Amino acid sequence: MHCARIRDFVECSGFIPPFRGSMLIISIILEALVAIIAVLAARKDKPYVYGLAFTFSAYVLYDLARLLQWDVQGGLLSGLFLVATVTALVAVWGLYRQ
Repeated sequence: MHCARIRDFVECSGFIPPFRGSMLIISIILEALVAIIAVLAARKDKPYVYGLAFTFSAYVLYDLARLLQWDVQGGLLSGLFLVATVTALVAVWGLYRQ
């Protein structure tokens, strides 16, 4: 079963073990909060933190894909994580130099 639509979430969430599903939901919420706070920090003269916001947004996307059992190609996720890692590296390097 593919869970690409939000309305299928209830049906699809039945296939996820309860403990794993709740940990995944908590993870998504925390990652989204980090991304939002990173954007707010970046808007206060810390533009390098946008890289961290992008990285944690990629984590949210990945965990949502796992939670909703989206059929996402491995190469696409690998490329996304490579870009996310590079943006995180640029972000921390920029913060280090400041």
